[in-house]
Amino acid sequence: MTTKKNILAICGSASRESANLSILRRVAQLGEFHFEMEIMDDLSLLPHFQTELTEKDVPEQILQLRESIQTSDAVVICSPEYVFSIPSGLKNLIEWCVSTTVFTDKPVGLITASAHGAKGHAELQLLMKTLQAQFTEDSTLLIPGVKGKVNKQDGIIASQTESELKHFVESLKKMVL
Repeated sequence: MTTKKNILAICGSASRESANLSILRRVAQLGEFHFEMEIMDDLSLLPHFQTELTEKDVPEQILQLRESIQTSDAVVICSPEYVFSIPSGLKNLIEWCVSTTVFTDKPVGLITASAHGAKGHAELQLLMKTLQAQFTEDSTLLIPGVKGKVNKQDGIIASQTESELKHFVESLKKMVL
């Protein structure tokens, strides 16, 4: 029997109970036999990025965040696109990690679920590539028109999206198992 892998899931949405959170919960269900998934769903709790505090006098929440990323077997980020970019809370989290190597060679899965999402998805991939995270085309997923594919009551309501999430989880398993 193999040990379950630890996955840190980061919800980039600033909205409570967002479609992005529903997607992460479904990813956790689909991978439950292989992963223990911890979902970080309130990025507003992180202090605002300050360059002076990246290496000295680092806030405790940031030390804990970095440790969670470092010790996880993989990280999954699911985020909407806000004004053709990633949300400020997610950008803040990433900025706190730039001066570290916590994402270096870390397997990551990247999901952008939004009305459109293409520009935010491209930005997220660029940022993760810059931090030297490891991802493949199969471990990234763009879900445009998310409001017609996911709802709070039923979760995933579009069969194609369900199929894409299953493929995403399989690719994640290949990266970490």
